Amino acid sequence: MEITNVMDQAIAKQKLPKMAYDYYASGAEDEWTLQENREAFSRILFRPRILIDVSKIDITTTVLGFKISMPIMVAPTAFQKMAHPEGENATARAASAAGTIMTLSSWATSSVEEVASNGPGIRFFQLYVYKDRKVVEQLVRRAERAGFKAIALTVDTPRLGRREADIKNRFVLPPHLTLKNFEGLDLGKMDQAADSGLASYVAGQVDRTLSWKDVKWLQSITTMPILVKGVITAEDSRMAVENGAAGIIVSNHGARQLDYVPATISALEEVVTAARGQIPVFLDGGVRRGTDVFKALALGAAGVFVGRPVVFSLAAAGEAGVRNVLRMMREEFELTMALSGCTCLADITRRHIITEADKLAVMPSRL
Repeated sequence: MEITNVMDQAIAKQKLPKMAYDYYASGAEDEWTLQENREAFSRILFRPRILIDVSKIDITTTVLGFKISMPIMVAPTAFQKMAHPEGENATARAASAAGTIMTLSSWATSSVEEVASNGPGIRFFQLYVYKDRKVVEQLVRRAERAGFKAIALTVDTPRLGRREADIKNRFVLPPHLTLKNFEGLDLGKMDQAADSGLASYVAGQVDRTLSWKDVKWLQSITTMPILVKGVITAEDSRMAVENGAAGIIVSNHGARQLDYVPATISALEEVVTAARGQIPVFLDGGVRRGTDVFKALALGAAGVFVGRPVVFSLAAAGEAGVRNVLRMMREEFELTMALSGCTCLADITRRHIITEADKLAVMPSRL
């Protein structure tokens, strides 16, 4: 079957055990935000400019000083060996081949050292802060030693969201897999629980006291820049700037934490405005098309991260699947730029799109 766009989850669904597929695909509670993450993109329309020479298009960009081939990066997703035997290693090679950044999850089924051994590539490390700070310190040091370039600190998970598919399935990591980064610390195993094994693991290990002072603490133990992942309000955007974050990732955790928060594309503009250009703002959540990437950049994002499309393509075809998804998104984004009359990322402006709010405000300047 030929895969023509990134929405093709069907192959992954066929290939994966139900518990694994449901873990990747589901959202919290009613899954309203899960649906909204996609639908909000579809309500943003284009205002393309014509008769512009688009024979040469440059989509390269710089993220935290690192030059990458496109503003599309790989978001952290847990347990990738549950999708494919090569797991995070295949994803790392695909991202590197695409000339972009991969973010490795704390809960990877491959260690930071293993992933680093896949050759060159710019890699970020997503961090969950455990109650035992010695564990955190050790992990951050290991990531730094392994050549990881930044920390994406997840801040929206003091407790795990209520993911009802996982509760029904009594989700637990398959017996042959472990949380590789925690293996030597006796924290690599997840026990079967009456509901979701992961929810119980998080309740036991992840620190609910996490606050802004811990961002400062993290800065004191590493030279890696810290991206705060999980900001969806102007207030927290300002706090991130004040507390020395190197950047913000506007994220609702793939709609897996608090249901009925806005889609990330809907929250993006207020976060960008509040950051006042002092630090870059990125977005994840619902990005499936090149058109989505353009819309995010038009609303002020410096780049986007994709999660589920990577995991599903990994399940469907391993490294080649992930390469394919990154290639398709790249090509769609380039095409969107050409058809909008943009030849480089700096050409993309707020005037290239029209949002729901714009439609309500029909500004005379538009007429």
